[in-house]
Amino acid sequence: MWRYSAPLREMQFVIDEWVGAARDWREIPAFASLDGDSVRDILAEAARFAEDVLAPANATGDREGCHWNAGQVSTPTPFPAVYRQFCDAGWPTIACAEEDGGQGLPQLLNAVFYEMCYAANHAWAMYPGLAHGAYECIRNHGTDALKATYLPKVVSGEWLATMCLSEPHAGSDLGLIKTQAVEGPDGGYALTGTKIFISGGEHDLTPNIVHLVLARLPYAPAGSRGISLFLVPKRLGADGAGPVNGVYCDGIERKMGINGSATCVMRFDAAQGWLLGEPNRGLAAMFVMMNSARLYVGMQGLGHAEAAYQNAYRYAAERKQMRLTTPPPAGMATPTGPAVPILMHPGIRRSLMQMKVVIEAERAMAYWAAHLLDLAEHHPSETRRRESHDHVSLLTPIIKAMYTDNGFKLASQALQIWGGYGYLEDYGVEQTVRDSRIAMIYEGTNDVQAIDLVVRKVVVDGGAKLKSLLVHLSAESVQAQECGHRVQRLAQRLHQLHAEIVQITDFVSESAALDPEFPLKVGGDFLRLVGLGLMASFWCRAARVCEPRATDDRFSQEKLSSAEYFFDSVLPETNYRLELLRAGRCTLPWMDAPL
Repeated sequence: MWRYSAPLREMQFVIDEWVGAARDWREIPAFASLDGDSVRDILAEAARFAEDVLAPANATGDREGCHWNAGQVSTPTPFPAVYRQFCDAGWPTIACAEEDGGQGLPQLLNAVFYEMCYAANHAWAMYPGLAHGAYECIRNHGTDALKATYLPKVVSGEWLATMCLSEPHAGSDLGLIKTQAVEGPDGGYALTGTKIFISGGEHDLTPNIVHLVLARLPYAPAGSRGISLFLVPKRLGADGAGPVNGVYCDGIERKMGINGSATCVMRFDAAQGWLLGEPNRGLAAMFVMMNSARLYVGMQGLGHAEAAYQNAYRYAAERKQMRLTTPPPAGMATPTGPAVPILMHPGIRRSLMQMKVVIEAERAMAYWAAHLLDLAEHHPSETRRRESHDHVSLLTPIIKAMYTDNGFKLASQALQIWGGYGYLEDYGVEQTVRDSRIAMIYEGTNDVQAIDLVVRKVVVDGGAKLKSLLVHLSAESVQAQECGHRVQRLAQRLHQLHAEIVQITDFVSESAALDPEFPLKVGGDFLRLVGLGLMASFWCRAARVCEPRATDDRFSQEKLSSAEYFFDSVLPETNYRLELLRAGRCTLPWMDAPL
């Protein structure tokens, strides 16, 4: 009953007409030969994999869950076969360099692929979801010997990877980790300690697992400045067929959602590992992986929202309740009989329309961020590379936090359309609500993302990089002034909003100088405000692109109407966020500890 269909027309529109990726690809030698037909073929094959292979295994994975027995973990029955099909089709290799055995395609296409995977089967997608980040980390920080041994296996998907950060006493504050690494005579290290919440720490999908582990060297400085990063395989030997390393899974968590994903307690008992990067600079090396992971966690929120919207829309079109008390909109046939599809009722249409316009704006922002990653790495112009890096560093915490907030919120909103039926397992939406909730927590909680944005990326330079991003996007409102009156109205509101964001950014920076707590109090509201401002930019551009053909093309008509709906019915939230930010200077009382 629950199903997913990749919105290929919408995805292609964003890639071709909103991002305009092909224009930039022509300037990048590695992507210059990529054409529109190739992209369409890739997306069509990705859709088939997500719809026909991944989605049917979703409910089964949730019901069966994972099982732990004497340190071994078995995944839900369909998962190993699905993973073999994933590898056989070459999906792990999409965005890996050709010299490493990859296809050398843009990160943008990889992001689109994973949006489909997360929408179809979040729990399964957790297993390969960290693989590209691990690949980048090993590629950038590994020795030649480590790269020769591990990169080909990770690229092909023959071996999967994990990211081992958290410990029972150290979650968001990684400076508190206690796992120790002692150098051995052969240049390797022996790691001892316990890590928790490790996604895919043990499973039956691949014979070897590459763990990237944060640990402390003897006499390392206290806090985060004394953390190093190590590569620790499950099995030793160049082919992974050697002895089992000192890596043990002591159990798996019983969770609210993503039951098909093994969340493990991992114990390292003098496990052999090798240093990645420089001693005591492990966080810098790990952030190569974490930044990629945070973008892809944002895609999880987008995937959940899309799947929930699709199924809620289908249900609303089929479920009949109550006669209409007002005439239907112009162009819609007048219903007959004692009841009509609930899609015709204004409250249901409003709920679905809010979901639709948020999802489509998120997709444009996410694809642009993925495209900026490609430009930051590959564009021949140093100026474009630096500008792209600055832009994506601001977008990453917004995408991670805002998309996952919306993923849970919109999934819950979709459940409401089913009424009591939505609370039952039969219709599938309750699983999406449960599965979507974790994305707001892991890879840095959404509160941490807000602090990252405000403290580390805005206040630190007085908002200079954020203002530069807004100037870049404000070009859209200037171009839109040459369009018809409908688009001009949106452009004027966008210009006003960007000016308000610049003003409040100065206010936040000034307030932070007076009160160090201020940015920590208002970070969530500031992130949400900026995110809505960016969404408005994307909708203004979509309206400008679609307006010339809106008379004859149904897709373009809907885009233009959706843009107007976003500005009229979603964007007013910015007024609320501005008021909360201005009120943030009020004193925040201390609270006594509960008895």
